[in-house]
Amino acid sequence: MSTKSPECWASDPNAHGVKIELSAERSLLLPFDQFAFAELKTEGKQQHLRLVFATHEVSVRGNSLRRVETAMQRKELSFLAAVPSSQRPLVADGQPLVAEITATEMQPSAKAP
Repeated sequence: MSTKSPECWASDPNAHGVKIELSAERSLLLPFDQFAFAELKTEGKQQHLRLVFATHEVSVRGNSLRRVETAMQRKELSFLAAVPSSQRPLVADGQPLVAEITATEMQPSAKAP
C-alpha cells in the first residue's frame, strides 16, 4: 500500500493557466489572462479560497491554502483537485489540503439602457 501524500495541487512557472479537476468526469482549464482576483478567508478550522476569472468563479475549501493562493498570485498554479475523504489522513499537517471545489459559470451582466 502506498503512503505517498495525495496530490491536490501543483505549480509550474511555465503554466499559462490552471486545470481545475471538478470530478473524474469534468475539468476546467482557465487561462491566467482571465484571472481577476482571489480572496482567502478562514472559517473556523477550514479555509475558503475564492478564485474569480472572467468566465467562472471557483470556490475551494480546505486547509493550509495560503500556498495555493501564493502560487495563483505568481501565475504558477497549474493544477487543483479535491482529495477524496479516504485519502485526507495521508496529507501531512501544514500541507495544503483541498477538500472541496465548486465552479460557477459567470452570467453576463445586463447592460443598463
